[in-house]
Amino acid sequence: MKLLKAYRSSVILLAAVMIGGFIGAIVGPKAAVVEPLGDLFLNLMFMIIVPLVFFSVTSAIGNMVSMKRLGKIMFAVFIVFTSTALLTAVIALVGALIMNPTDGIDTSAIQSLMTNVPENTQNTEQVSFLKQLVNTFTVSDFMNLFSRKNMLQLIVFSIGFGAAIAMLKEKAQPLAKFLDAGTHVMMKLVDMIMYYAPIGLGCYFASIVGQLGPQILQGYLKSFVLYLILSVIVYFGLFTLYAFIARGKEGIRSFWKNAATPSITALATCSSAACIPVNLEYVKKMGVPKDIAETVIPLGANTHKDGSVIGGVIKIVFLFGLFGYNMTDITSILSIIFTAFLVGAVMGAIPGGGMIGEMLIISIYGFPVEVLPIIAVISTIIDAPATLLNSTGNTVCSMLVTRFVEGNGKKPKLLPQERGIA
Repeated sequence: MKLLKAYRSSVILLAAVMIGGFIGAIVGPKAAVVEPLGDLFLNLMFMIIVPLVFFSVTSAIGNMVSMKRLGKIMFAVFIVFTSTALLTAVIALVGALIMNPTDGIDTSAIQSLMTNVPENTQNTEQVSFLKQLVNTFTVSDFMNLFSRKNMLQLIVFSIGFGAAIAMLKEKAQPLAKFLDAGTHVMMKLVDMIMYYAPIGLGCYFASIVGQLGPQILQGYLKSFVLYLILSVIVYFGLFTLYAFIARGKEGIRSFWKNAATPSITALATCSSAACIPVNLEYVKKMGVPKDIAETVIPLGANTHKDGSVIGGVIKIVFLFGLFGYNMTDITSILSIIFTAFLVGAVMGAIPGGGMIGEMLIISIYGFPVEVLPIIAVISTIIDAPATLLNSTGNTVCSMLVTRFVEGNGKKPKLLPQERGIA
């Protein structure tokens, strides 16, 4: 029953998309008649995205005033979380370039459906690197922040605003409470809109498939297969490597002896937050000290999501393929890795971060906003394996943090369970 409840919304959305795609494949171009119902869902989401980002990001940063962490542990957490997320992004990009999920899709057809299709970056006006950097993170007028086209700039402003609140502490508590309340209100509004999501997405995909044919569904299948392959590589390969770096062969044995329950819990609940109690219990069995465990696991559930990083890479590559962007030059490679890192590692700390991350991708690369539902479906189909990597990855990262904090010459004292003592 709990398993069904955890996946209920995902199953309903997938069913709606499949029904819509089936109707579109049968009816053909005439399915465009239901497109306004899909546009209604898009417009509802676009209406709330700016206040949602501002309230949620600012509140998340502003409330960090209550977090007390040892400097050494936090430095180790930063190094481990950043390095593992970037390494995962690189592996995901290599896999996506080898197995491009959009191969075989008629990209000209989908481009003709989208309004305001961006020109290929190779044909755009050349701008100096420093100027481009300024334009990427800032705007020339405060009012320009309140546009979904400037999502990254709004996030930068919100982070700064939240940091100022955290620094002022008690003096800014009334404002912090207001922002926290605003976040809850916006998330409730998202929940209300999501009741309409199955109808909106179903109609949208009926129109898309009716005009494109079922080939885009093949792209989703390839994306899912690619994600599963990458998940196997990261779960069995990278996690074993991390455990070895942490404590050698003993670390590998300890990790895999205790990894089953956290992994099954992640798959069953499909929620990193719901896995926190189980992860806390089992990382201590892996020999992680209490203070490190209680820092890394809760923090990692919000800010360290390697599974979401892989999802970010696949979404970007999917859109690059649809719009014919070059993804093999060094600039594109670095931008994909950096953007996927933001989407997966940074946006995970923000309520509604999945949707915000998708809008961030669209904003950074200038894709038409109509592609939002296309990449939102990818989030739904990879939900279970992504949670597995997000949650279980935090357990092995806690072992790495222990290695950094306690030094090369020290090993955590094994608990009785690890020594085979009941």
